Amino acid sequence: MGRVVQPGEPLWLPEDRAWAFALLEVEADACPECRQPWGEATDRDNEFGYRAELIRCHACTTSAKAVRAYQDKGGAAEGLHVHIERTGG
Repeated sequence: MGRVVQPGEPLWLPEDRAWAFALLEVEADACPECRQPWGEATDRDNEFGYRAELIRCHACTTSAKAVRAYQDKGGAAEGLHVHIERTGG
C-alpha cells in the first residue's frame, strides 16, 4: 500500500490482509472473460443491460500478425512468446 517496511515490522498489516482477501473475493465472483460480477452478468433481468464496444489494440494486432506469418511458414506456436516494442511510429 505504499508504506516502507522497517526492520522488525511485519510485511503485511491486518489492513493489508483485509484488502487482499477482499480482492480475492471480488475476483472469485467475476467472469474470467469480461471480469463482470457473476451475480449481475448471469441475472436474466440483465440480459440486455450491457453494451459492448470493439476497440483495437494495435500492439496485439501486430503480435497476432507476426504469429500468423510465423505459422504460415510452418512454425509451431506452442510455447511461443511475442516481445512487443513500441517503435514510435
